Amino acid sequence: MAENTSEVIVGAAVLALAIGFGVYASQVSGLSGQADGYPLTASFRSAEGIQIGTDVRLAGVKVGTVTDVTLNPETYRAETRFTVDEGLQVPDDSAVIVSSEGLLGGNFLEISPGGSPFYLGAGDEVIDTQGSVSLISLLMKYVSGGGGN
Repeated sequence: MAENTSEVIVGAAVLALAIGFGVYASQVSGLSGQADGYPLTASFRSAEGIQIGTDVRLAGVKVGTVTDVTLNPETYRAETRFTVDEGLQVPDDSAVIVSSEGLLGGNFLEISPGGSPFYLGAGDEVIDTQGSVSLISLLMKYVSGGGGN
């Protein structure tokens, strides 16, 4: 009987640990389902490397998360939805840029704040966007001689 009790206790501890790890992993990866902040949208020619859960940063500080990326079949542009922290006011002439952490790093959305006294509200669209730049195409342009002069 003592063996069964100890097995049940160990099994319960393992199950509790697994559930705790699952909750932690979903919060860290941005899949927890709760989006703290207000939603904004942006349309990109190329959103390569951007997916659900990707960081949104301002001055290198994470201020939000990408919540959806879809293709608009009429414009052939990547429609991106993301959240921005509730207390942060983003000027309405700001730009959103697909940036890279380096040659081998991942991509993220960088908000480049404008100088307008008016701010974006929940659900507004950022008009000024810049998509990702392909390193391969830049290298091919340089190698083929089309990158200067």
